[in-house]
Amino acid sequence: MTTPETLGMSRARLARLDEVMKRRYVDSGELPGILTQIHRKGELVHTGMAGHMDLERGKPMREDAIFRIYSMSKPITSVALMMLVEEGALGLDDAVATHIPEWKNLGVYASGMPTLLAGAPPSFITTPPGRPMKVVDLVTHTSGLTYGFMMRTSVDAAYRKMKINDFQTPGGLSGMISQLAELPLEFSPGTAWNYSVSIDVMGYLVEKLSGMSFGEFLRTRLFEPLGMTDTAFYVPPEKIERFSSCYQPKQGGGLKLQDDAGKSTYAKPPILEAGGGGLVSTIHDYMRFCRMMLNGGSLDGVHILSPKTVELFSLNHLPDNQELASMAPPGAFSESGYSGIGFSIGCGVNINVAKTRLPGSLGEYFWGGAASTAFWIDPKEDLTVVFMTQVIGSDARLTLRRDLRTLVYSAMTEAYA
Repeated sequence: MTTPETLGMSRARLARLDEVMKRRYVDSGELPGILTQIHRKGELVHTGMAGHMDLERGKPMREDAIFRIYSMSKPITSVALMMLVEEGALGLDDAVATHIPEWKNLGVYASGMPTLLAGAPPSFITTPPGRPMKVVDLVTHTSGLTYGFMMRTSVDAAYRKMKINDFQTPGGLSGMISQLAELPLEFSPGTAWNYSVSIDVMGYLVEKLSGMSFGEFLRTRLFEPLGMTDTAFYVPPEKIERFSSCYQPKQGGGLKLQDDAGKSTYAKPPILEAGGGGLVSTIHDYMRFCRMMLNGGSLDGVHILSPKTVELFSLNHLPDNQELASMAPPGAFSESGYSGIGFSIGCGVNINVAKTRLPGSLGEYFWGGAASTAFWIDPKEDLTVVFMTQVIGSDARLTLRRDLRTLVYSAMTEAYA
């Protein structure tokens, strides 16, 4: 019989993981509910669950609950892109302008601010980039693009004004590409790391090069083959009952409703299918995706990527093997709060375990979502973990991921690395 012990983990320590996470984050009121799965050595080791998926309706957490995974969409989009790289449709060293000709003359911001006049185009002075933007710059967030929520620069102010990456952008991904053609880059490609709409641009490339909508590509080439039946850009009416509500911290403690599951914009298909943060999924579906990657690109007879391509996700693709933190500008947002982290293909990657001050392995790759979800894949320990909850803007986001990681690795009784 398969037990945690036969898979190199301790049943008692897994119970401690559940107890600590429940007491520290659910009972304290920081999170409405949590759902954790651990997979090792080809088997599901543990499922932990506590709290509620919908506080207002009194719905307890359930294993098939549907969550907004936000930036955990990015690794899925990255896999889609690498499927086309394997097919010879593009290469990571390609100039982006090869596939997006209207970006050929993108400049780097020098001065200027977005005009306050309604309908008026932004007015910026730019300089030529040191080199053209490459596809690998999109993959690693070194493209010079940004996000409007950064609140740091005149360029991200223009993103907010033009509603770049809005789910209702006219023309969808093509409309976003046209908008971005009017704006400067924040820096010359390859010279800095900045969280951005780069992964959404990758979704556009998948759409253009495959000849089908991005959502259709994901559905037919990835989700259906892998049995990811609840992963999509919206929640259809027959599944709304399983959709979790999203919350945000309330001043003085506790939580307030941020997005009601019963009235959510996710209840209808978006115009723009955002590969950087637009997907919903379940813990079962996302674990299927992680297991495919942990298994070298295949799962249950379905072949998605070559094992050699999957190995690239465990490598740091930042220039000169730099750390993410050393390339990020002051005040830049990241789903990783640790030192010792590089960036691979749409994911953070552990390049210096000692610097993280946490248990882990070289080459493990990971990321999280804005609503405090998280995952990581540790090929050396044949381990993957998926964590789901639904609170956006939580100050505890990085702390709870630290605690989760510590408690999971502390439950191991065998290590291979």
